[in-house]
Amino acid sequence: MKLGMLVGYSGSRMNLPMDAIKHAESCGYDSVWTAEAYGSDAITPATWILANTTKIRVGTAIMQMPARSPAMAAMTAMSLAQLSNDRFIVGLGASGPQVVEGWHGVPYGKPVTRLKEYVQIMKQIFAREGALEFDGKQYQLPYKGEGATGLGKPLKSILHCTEDIPIYAATITPTGVAAAAETCDGFFPVWMDPDQFNIFKEPIETGFARAGNGKSMLNFDVAPFVSCVLGDNVEECMMPLRGSMALYIGGMGARDKNFYNDYAKRLGFEEAAVKIQDLYLAGRKDEAMAAVPAELIDACHLVGPAERIRERAQRWKDADKRGEVGSMLIGSAQPEAIELLADVML
Repeated sequence: MKLGMLVGYSGSRMNLPMDAIKHAESCGYDSVWTAEAYGSDAITPATWILANTTKIRVGTAIMQMPARSPAMAAMTAMSLAQLSNDRFIVGLGASGPQVVEGWHGVPYGKPVTRLKEYVQIMKQIFAREGALEFDGKQYQLPYKGEGATGLGKPLKSILHCTEDIPIYAATITPTGVAAAAETCDGFFPVWMDPDQFNIFKEPIETGFARAGNGKSMLNFDVAPFVSCVLGDNVEECMMPLRGSMALYIGGMGARDKNFYNDYAKRLGFEEAAVKIQDLYLAGRKDEAMAAVPAELIDACHLVGPAERIRERAQRWKDADKRGEVGSMLIGSAQPEAIELLADVML
């Protein structure tokens, strides 16, 4: 099992936890991951971390695809890979229509189609087997649509990609997971019950079959986000997770289009998912938090005293042995939790 550390995106001020990142590096963590929403971007802090570390890999969880062209993402990835001795990992995501159309001012479109085309273009650029040409539904290179001058020409990257740069995708829908399995090197479930890999098994196998190159779980990484809160009182440790899970299950997207709500239902919490959304959209956020089942939190995260976390971590070790989970990306602000998981998992 590989361990990663999530640092997320900033609040009103940039404040990277470099001491914690270096501590994770010294504990044997494989990676650290930045993020972006509509404040700090994911690339600038990733660059800073790479410049201030020596071994740990740095990825983006996620770069918003609609915010940058596939070619720009490839240029950025190759630049950071060369500058860091090949320690950069690409993590992509569709974001949501509120941010894509409200902040970036571009159409949300079809996120699964975007993902597949985006990754195909990036990998063509990395490979440098010829000048870049692509005729997709989302992207056409050279561009020949409305407003084109007609002067566009196929180009090949000046910069060479010396090693394969891994590409991960953030997704939880069946079609999105299948697309990630087909085109990417791994994917991030926002949370995951390690005993319910069956939720992803069929779409992953569908994606492998579409790839048609013998792809399997041996070269595809399932890397869920796992929060770890260490403390004597289990319910108190669950409180911050209640807030984040209520936000996602209840408030991310419209009532009839919330991927996280659908995912909670697939995990077996249909009645709770409906109740959380009803309460959240009615403005009763505290009640929505209280409605998040402790069983759901406990299934997907690690909370409580050290010995309890050690015991609950066995489920993740078993999933690793079964070849179903290759990485855990840990969300924790506690140095002692970072150390505990390194001791338990590595």
